[in-house]
Amino acid sequence: MTFSIIVVCRNAGEKLQKTIASIREQTETDYEIIVQDGLSTDGSVEKLRTGADLKLFRERDEGIYDAMNRAVSHAAGQYLFFLNCGDYFADEEVLAGVRREIEKRGKMTVPGTDNGKRKRGMAAQSCSGEKKRSCPVVFYGNIVERSTGAHVMSNPVIDDFACYRNVPCHQACFYDRRLLVKRGFRTCYRVRADYEHFLWCYYRAHASMAYMPLTVASYEGKGFSEDGENRKRSAAEHAYIVKKYMSRRQILKYRTVMFLTLAPFRAFLSSNEVTAGAYQKLKAGLYGKTKGKKRGQV
Repeated sequence: MTFSIIVVCRNAGEKLQKTIASIREQTETDYEIIVQDGLSTDGSVEKLRTGADLKLFRERDEGIYDAMNRAVSHAAGQYLFFLNCGDYFADEEVLAGVRREIEKRGKMTVPGTDNGKRKRGMAAQSCSGEKKRSCPVVFYGNIVERSTGAHVMSNPVIDDFACYRNVPCHQACFYDRRLLVKRGFRTCYRVRADYEHFLWCYYRAHASMAYMPLTVASYEGKGFSEDGENRKRSAAEHAYIVKKYMSRRQILKYRTVMFLTLAPFRAFLSSNEVTAGAYQKLKAGLYGKTKGKKRGQV
């Protein structure tokens, strides 16, 4: 099994049906759908057509990240992908495109290191071990944000600064299952557990990050982490998480850069329906100039 597509839900209504339909429209068929339901009462789950391609698990959970962890325990795919209710694959060729990228780059090996560790705040790009071996890989692409209509390009180069400011959202990422089996999302983080896990993959699990020039998902936007109260929590969790993986010197440096480059204003531009499209095109152009100039990509 190549792919496990994980959908967690609770009282999702018609969004659940539409999300599942976007999966079943894929031309690539080597996948399974794992629906992890938190005991919905709206009748949405009863409408699902289960079968060989869809496994349904209903149990109480402690929130979205706990549900995602529970779903991982049921998944058999080599690569795991989390598609939220209300989010869809960008088109019917997404999984076929991802498979081509995996076949092209997923079996590459990189040299081992002397100490086998990616040091705090350093983007050492190799796996542990004395001999060449296969690294776990996170394949990631781009998304479309439906709330603004903008095409959002992920940073094609993952380094320390990228980890501080702009990692791909989980709707753009296909995770080697070994990464999630070894260590799931930390549920103590209410809105930033996926961000923390990405940093763990990069700094602790020595995963390679492989950018795919593909639009993976149509992202609904304006979700759980984007309301007023959770925005504050998100900022607080970000500040706590980066201290786990980066030095004080780095954090001060990156905060200064963000301040000098008007990060709050840029965030406004990216979230405004009028300006989001132009902003994302400009960002994609800048990313295109830096692609391949730094180490760390498969």
